[in-house]
Amino acid sequence: MKDHLIKATVYDGMVRAYTIVSTETVEEARRRHDTWATATAALGRTITITAMMGALLKDDQSLTVKIEGGGPLGAMIADANASGEVRGYVLNPHVDFDLNTNGKLDVSRAVGTDGALSIVKDLGLKDYFTGQVPIVSGEVSEDFTYYFAHSEQIPSAVGAGVLVNPDHTVLAAGGFIVQVMPGADEDLITQLEEQIQNFEPISSLIQKGYSPEQILFKLFPDVHVKIHESMPIEFKCKCSKERLELAIKGLGNEEIEKMIDEDHGAEAKCHFCNEVYHFDENELKTLIE
Repeated sequence: MKDHLIKATVYDGMVRAYTIVSTETVEEARRRHDTWATATAALGRTITITAMMGALLKDDQSLTVKIEGGGPLGAMIADANASGEVRGYVLNPHVDFDLNTNGKLDVSRAVGTDGALSIVKDLGLKDYFTGQVPIVSGEVSEDFTYYFAHSEQIPSAVGAGVLVNPDHTVLAAGGFIVQVMPGADEDLITQLEEQIQNFEPISSLIQKGYSPEQILFKLFPDVHVKIHESMPIEFKCKCSKERLELAIKGLGNEEIEKMIDEDHGAEAKCHFCNEVYHFDENELKTLIE
């Protein structure tokens, strides 16, 4: 099943829901960054939710997420746009622990609980929108739920899960965002809370072969689900050799000449995708102004 995301509404538009299967996307991130199991779960949840948040945007808008909880993973950074493109990395990818008391990967221990989740949105306006909340659990999904409630004042339920194979490849990954629109009554909110609280782990459903559409129908079994859009999701980076050329130019002639004289070239790596770009002496000489 190709990674994709579904946008839908239920209860006559009083609730909007997004579901996603992101297995291939998270596996691509794992492969590029060589993350170990617990780091894969943490980064995978972050990328999955960031991709869904990107789907909340329009046109050329984009957002960047940073989670820094003080744990051994260090910072996790991901960004996404409204076209289904997402990328991300973790500062320390080689983090793994024994399973926690619930028999799951100990993401909270890896992320930490002393820090903040911050989100910067580029909405095409003069100024960026910035929101920041403290980390509440380090489990990622709960932290995003807290962000929506306290930074954007939108009652939301956020869930994301990643299952990792014994060889550290990604077996299943996906998530959901359910948001209550203004005007919804308290009975509906209580009903949704019970449905979500008793819902089967989403990574288990994806392991069984559930699509985003099927996850939606299982989450809302007795009501009409109106699907508005299906969109592909992929790990895609914006880096290029041309962009790095501009960055090197910005260092100035003196620094470029040092690279030529001392290193006889240059090498640059993109944090987001780990792609390595090489510049030989002749290429650097063309960058001297």
